Amino acid sequence: MAEQQLDLREIPPPKRHPKIFDAFEDLDSGEALTLVNDHEPTPLYHQMAAEVQSFDAEGYTVDRIGPNEFIATLPKK
Repeated sequence: MAEQQLDLREIPPPKRHPKIFDAFEDLDSGEALTLVNDHEPTPLYHQMAAEVQSFDAEGYTVDRIGPNEFIATLPKK
């Protein structure tokens, strides 16, 4: 599975979700978007699951790497 990565830690919070949705839309089926974030992206997961048909919620993963570092993988169907 091909992956693209976004490091969101330096992006102001109001600009994060639009950037994520744009990057996810550019993916092909079977690819995934990997996010590096300063918090667990639970609200993003719920928004993606509710609004984006091509989001593979069952394949979603998130790992805590450090106190302020989370890696989330958002696969596309």
